[in-house]
Formats: sequence, structure tokens, C-alpha cells
Amino acid sequence: MSAPAKRRIVVASNTSWYVWNFRMPLIQALRARGYEVVVLAPRDGYTERIRAAGIAHHPLRLDARGRNPLRELMTAAAFFRAYAEIRPLVALHYTIKPNIYGSLAARILGIRVIDNVTGLGAVFEKEGAAASVVRAAYKIAFARAEKVFFQNPDDRAVFVTGGLVRPAQADLLPGSGVDLERFRPRPRGEEPFTFLFVGRLLKSKGVEDLLAAARLVQSRLPDAHVVLLGKRADGDPGAADAFLLDEAAADGSVALVGVTDDVRPFIAEADCVVLPSYYPEGTPRSLLEAAAMGKPLIAADSVGTREPVRDGANGYLCRPRDPEDLAAKMLAILALPKEAREAMGATSRRIAEERFDERIVIGKYIEIIDRLAGKG
Repeated sequence: MSAPAKRRIVVASNTSWYVWNFRMPLIQALRARGYEVVVLAPRDGYTERIRAAGIAHHPLRLDARGRNPLRELMTAAAFFRAYAEIRPLVALHYTIKPNIYGSLAARILGIRVIDNVTGLGAVFEKEGAAASVVRAAYKIAFARAEKVFFQNPDDRAVFVTGGLVRPAQADLLPGSGVDLERFRPRPRGEEPFTFLFVGRLLKSKGVEDLLAAARLVQSRLPDAHVVLLGKRADGDPGAADAFLLDEAAADGSVALVGVTDDVRPFIAEADCVVLPSYYPEGTPRSLLEAAAMGKPLIAADSVGTREPVRDGANGYLCRPRDPEDLAAKMLAILALPKEAREAMGATSRRIAEERFDERIVIGKYIEIIDRLAGKG
């Protein structure tokens, strides 16, 4: 069996979309240092964009949500075949199945890995057989990892105190970071006050809570706008109720604007960005981008979502699954003088600069990879 290629790095994820939207700055930084990068992910609408950027893409058959044991075995085998063929120096894993199956395959083949836990997922909220199996799989998969990155201290504590990783393996990253040059404050017009939600339209993202809160806010201040920017998930068991979404759009409670490849114009025209998610997040990119653009934030006081918010300084934390408390925080933002909201936005920008600069993320990865390559 051939030795790993000393300058080759694999970036593995459950979608090409994820790689394109969250990991391209790291990939470009690695290539600038002379590393060859191969993306290992299923084909989707973003695969050709990755290839057009001059980056090799190795297709992977993976069902991100599937639980069929035979298919899971096939996914594990697919990672083994891919790594046996590519033979990278190190594999960078993102999302649950690459973290587990990719790490196991790499361990068998003697390939170094750096794992990244981008959020715990619903299985960690429960006790039972499924949770026990996932925890055991993580413990085995992460046993030989060079580093396991976490995006918030709550997730790190779960893995360390649960014995799933050693303290020396575990490190914190500021989410996936944010490009502070690309996401900068822009002048805001005099349009009606606008709250913006960015994300998939899922129950766990607090979308149904936001629909209810929007009505409560507009009963007091009819001119307030609530905009939902994101993909509907109709048919997904976790989707926000389609009837509620259609009803809210029809009566003007919210505006559903679909999806975009560039959120900056929407953030620029918002006065406050809202994410009432009660799902265990890593550190949501939507909040980081909004902070970098100098916006006040309202977020649920939940794992991950609370990270970019200093309650009362750059926004407010609300109780998860509580539309009335969410509405109260939205009304509190509305009641502030313009100067106070601008001061909150300036604080958001400072927090983004101090804690969430993507260069922090890139620097930590490069430090480890250079060491493994014998450069530092």
C-alpha cells in the first residue's frame, strides 16, 4: 500500500454545498501554501463550482439523513475506498457521517485526521439506544484524531466530560469564522424597520415561534417587517408547518423571499437579525455574518446560538420555544432610539473582529497541517 501523499489534503463533508459555502477560504489558504486539496462529498448543485475553481472533487455516495444499516455500511466502505485511492496526508472532516465513517476509514489506512463537530444534532438531546450508539461511534472514531475542533464550549464539554475525546485533543474554533472584508457594515436606508431570519425553514430553527412572534409584534407595531430568507423544507419531518408559512405570507405577517447565493444585500437592509433556534447549533454563520455587518442580534439562549450575543450589549437572548418572549425582545429592539441600536450594531462588529475572524480558524488548521507535513 502506498504512503500518503505529503502535500495532499482531503476536505470531506456530507454536501458539496457545505464545502462551497463554508470551507472555501480554508481551501484557498491551503492551496496558497502549496497543498493539493481534494474535496470528498456527494455531487450536488455546487460540485461544478468547486471544480471550476480548480479544485479536485471526488464524488461520494452518502445519505446525510439515512439510517438504513446496509446503506450506512456502504457509506463506510465508500470512505475506505476513497481514502485508499486518494492517500492524503490528512483528512479534514465536517458533519456527522464524515466525522465517524471518514475517521474510521482513515484510522485503518494510517491517514491523519482533523475532525470538526459543527453541532451535536438532535440525537444528543435524548437518552436511549440511538444516542448510545452514536456516542460509542464518536469515541471510537475520534480516538486517533490529531485534533477535534468544536464550535462552542457546550459541545466541547459534552464530549470531554463524556469521555468521547481527550482534553488535549479538543479545541475551540469560532464557528467557521466570517470574512470581515466581505461582510462589512453598509449604509441603511429609511425603509420600515425590518427583522431578518436567515436559515432553512425548520421547526428546530424556531421558525414557527417567529411566525407567532411576528403577529404579536405587528399587533403593536403594524409597520414592522419580518423577512424569512431561506429554503423551505416541505416534506421534511422537521419542516416548519407549510400551512402556517403560507398563511403568514398571505396575511403579510412575514415575507418569504426564498434562497440566495449572496445574503449581504438582505442583511444590509435589515435592522436586526433574528435566530430563535432551539436545535443544538455549532455557531450559526447567519449570526456571525450579521454581526460582522454591524447588526443587532436576537437569538435563543441555546447551545451555539448564544455565542455571538452579549445580552443587552449587541442584542438580546430570548427563551427557546417561547414566542411571547421572542416578541418582547423584538419590541425591545424596536423601542430603542436609533443611536442605541447603532451602538449595538457597532458592538456586534467589534465582537466579530475580536472573536470570529475566519483567519483564526484558518490559522489553527494550517498550524496543525504544517506540523504534520514537517514544515513547522
